[in-house]
Formats: sequence, C-alpha cells, structure tokens
Amino acid sequence: MKLSKFLTGGLLAATLALGANAASAQIKIALDSPPDLNGSGTYVWAHTFSSYLNEHGMASEEFQRGALGGDDELFDQVSQGLLEVSMSPLNIVGSIDKLIYGLRLPYFFADMEEVDRALNAGGMLARINAATAPEGVRVIAVNTVGQATGIFNTKKPVNSVADMAGLRMRALDESQIELYEAWGAAGTIVSWAEVPNALQTGVADGYMNPAFVPLLFGHTDFLKHFTDARVAPSLRITIVSEDWYQGLSDADRATVDAAAAAATAANRAWLGTQDAVLGKLEEAGVAVVKLDQAARNEFRAASAPAYESGLLSQDQIAAWEAAKGN
Repeated sequence: MKLSKFLTGGLLAATLALGANAASAQIKIALDSPPDLNGSGTYVWAHTFSSYLNEHGMASEEFQRGALGGDDELFDQVSQGLLEVSMSPLNIVGSIDKLIYGLRLPYFFADMEEVDRALNAGGMLARINAATAPEGVRVIAVNTVGQATGIFNTKKPVNSVADMAGLRMRALDESQIELYEAWGAAGTIVSWAEVPNALQTGVADGYMNPAFVPLLFGHTDFLKHFTDARVAPSLRITIVSEDWYQGLSDADRATVDAAAAAATAANRAWLGTQDAVLGKLEEAGVAVVKLDQAARNEFRAASAPAYESGLLSQDQIAAWEAAKGN
C-alpha cells in the first residue's frame, strides 16, 4: 500500500513538474534587424514585447538576426510550432494568401493611421489571419520600420520617373520588379544578405526602403543618392506559431495580446522620432532629393500597373479601400 502511494505520488510529482516546465518554457523571438532601439522600429517592437512578457511571468529571449535561420526557415519553424515568434517580411505569408499585399500598394495609404484603421477597425488583420492561421501562422502585428519608402541608388539623383531609366533595382519579389518596370527601371531579386555585395559589384544599383535602412545596415559607403518618394508605408510583420498561441492558457494568451498591444504602441511612438533621419543621411554623404508634388503625382500615375497586375484581385483592392475608410 505504501509502495503504491509512493508510486502514485511520484508520478503525480513528475507530471506536475513536466507541466511546470511546459508553462515556463522560454519563448523564442527571432529578430530581423540589429538590436538598435533608436534606429530599428522592428527592434523597438520586439524588445517591448519581450520585456512585457518577462515582466509578467512569461520568460522570453531575443535571438539575433540570422541566428535561427533565414526568413523562409523561420516561417517553416513557426508554422511547425518549433519557433514561437518571428519578426518577418510581409511577403512571407503572401505564399499562403495574397491579401496582405494590399499593404504594399504604391501611393495607397496616406499614413500609418490609415493603415491601422484598415487593419483593426476595418477588419483586414482578421481576414489575413483567417487564411494564415489554418496553416499554423498568425500575424500578431504589423510594424512600421520607418518613414514611407524611398528610392536609394549608387549612380545618380532621381528627380522624376524618367530618371529611373538605366537603373537595376534590388527587388523583394516579382511584384516589385513589375513596379520598377512600370517606372522604366529593371529589377532583380536579391536576398538581403547579398545586398551589400550586389550593390558593390553592380548586380543591383539600388533598392527601395525607408530612409534609415542604409544607416542601420552600413550601406552609406556605396549608396549615394536617396529620393524621398514616399511610395508606401515601410512595414514588416510579427508572426507567431498558431499552435503555440492556441495552446496558451487564457491568462497567458491575454498577456501575449497585451504585450503585442504595448509593443505596437511603442513602435508607433518610435515612428514619430524619425524626422531627423534625412539629415543623418546627408551627414553620411547621401544626397537627398525631395520630390515636389508634380513629380510625386508622376510616380503615382506611373504606378498604376501595380493595381492591375493580378497580384491582388480587384475585389481585394476594393476591400482594402473600404477598410481604410476613404
């Protein structure tokens, strides 16, 4: 009888210990930028999220960019439940459903307030997750990484659409190549890790990114021209494992949601500190062109094929239009 009680107690203790270990398992957060709270909006998000979790009893750890793999590998790990949180590009979930590409439409959103209205009050984040969650991935946040995207290049000032001729731009994917071609330039897909070499060897002449990027990644030695074209909001996403998220207790899931809300608020507040970036670019030897309204209108008109490329259906574009409230 005593032996039976001992075994029962031992098994119970082991079960409780395993449960405690599972509950306290460390949450891994894969970063997508250097850990710079001044220069990286996605790091502001990730660090605020991680700090909130740790302060509320959910142990988490940040992993340097590349430490757990590239974007595709991180996506696979998240979808399989092997990685809890990854800071990732928009297009990583475009392989599941293309609706998210509405966030990359050129000259579609006026500002981040409009983006947030479309995602939240307009219900577009819920629609995105309706497609991605069954595949094991939840988009828990859309993060600004800086002011709206502009055009960097190594060769010449770009004051108009005509000046794009002769440039070969690094592209994220085929849809971005189509946009460059609509502007009269060429595009070539280059992984981010290969960008410095591509720019130095002439494989690519430039890229489209927010103004802070060359400063954060050390590209100002070879990028000498920036056009503040304000093409689209500069956005990335935070994805989490749906299996992990749904496996949390109600209390822990509420903590994760609160951490995400705090991180998003910090990310939006950080955006308001970025007005000085253009001056920093000039100090680093990058010539800055600020488009006048006529030139901006020209770029907007030239971008029209992006709305007809088939990447998004006309119904999807209409849904984004309705969601932003204009």
